[in-house]
Amino acid sequence: MKDIKPLQHDTGTLFIGLMSGTSVDGVDGVLARLTQGGPPQVLASASLPMPENLRRELLVLNTSGDDELARAALAANALVRVYAQAVSALLKDANVAAHDVTAIGAHGQTVRHRPDLGYTLQLNAPALLAELTGIDVVADFRSRDLAAGGQGAPLVPPFHAAVFGSDHGRAVLNLGGIANVTLLVPGQPPRGFDTGPANVFLDGWCQRHLGRPYDAGGRWAARGQVVAPLLEQLIASEPWFALPPPKSTGRDLFNMKWLDARLAAFDGPAPAPQDVQATLQRLTARTVANAIDAAAAGTQEVFVCGGGAYNAGLMQELAYCLQRPVQATDALGVPAQQVEALAFAWLAQAFVTGQPAGLPSVTGARGARLLGALYPA
Repeated sequence: MKDIKPLQHDTGTLFIGLMSGTSVDGVDGVLARLTQGGPPQVLASASLPMPENLRRELLVLNTSGDDELARAALAANALVRVYAQAVSALLKDANVAAHDVTAIGAHGQTVRHRPDLGYTLQLNAPALLAELTGIDVVADFRSRDLAAGGQGAPLVPPFHAAVFGSDHGRAVLNLGGIANVTLLVPGQPPRGFDTGPANVFLDGWCQRHLGRPYDAGGRWAARGQVVAPLLEQLIASEPWFALPPPKSTGRDLFNMKWLDARLAAFDGPAPAPQDVQATLQRLTARTVANAIDAAAAGTQEVFVCGGGAYNAGLMQELAYCLQRPVQATDALGVPAQQVEALAFAWLAQAFVTGQPAGLPSVTGARGARLLGALYPA
């Protein structure tokens, strides 16, 4: 075991970031060289599909069930073994030794998020990850902010501000299972919050009706028509949409039961499945636009990261609803699929250098907080 000692910032320090999001479709990882005041340099990236049996178990664990404590612990161990595979691939691709990496930032898999009740739960086994990789692990990024009265989410706006800041109003939108937005206004601290569902309904509806994991390119949605009365009902029936930030959410609220209840209550003609898909795509875009317009009307451009950035239909809907230029973060030099993993490498660096990354302007906490906990190798 390495001696536990304060970790000092070193120009060009190597960090690994790992992320598995609410879409539960895979694990993304990056190995990056992070320098003070300079842009991050990604040396290697990896994307591993989530094993199907583990994916099913993680989705089931989003709700209460039999023997869920033991099942959650086993799922966490299985997830971390996928994380370790990603780390191995990153080190091999970059020809880097484990002892040259300062730390891994590993978020874990969120299965409960109830800041209104004062708790959040990410399945993770960081001690096991440190043991498997021989690298210090920083994990548990949300709980300190929650303890300070914050939402514990989103975590990435400080990273977005450091990497994507501009001299004019800009938004960075992450489209995973849930959508969250970072608002970057010159001269102001970053703000960020969840806006509602992104891929959680699009994927779930597609899986139910087509047996496919997602609607590639939004092509199935393109065969349908938006059902305007249904769209308005979906928005009006959920009070969460009208809440002011700071706010965050997850599958605890936005899940297929939520959707089924509203489809059952819809008093119009039963829409065709592809029309529901088109309407759900518009729901994501409309709630994002409503949130940005309400919180930062001066936003001039929107950059998108996460899996939704590769859905051409959804990107078109966003441009239509936002009435602003919409591009993937690739245009800023960071591929959309790498942004969240890179953010957790950055958050690991923030922890080991003592930089508070929990910001009241984002989460509503009582003050800035150092986020994370160290598991030494």
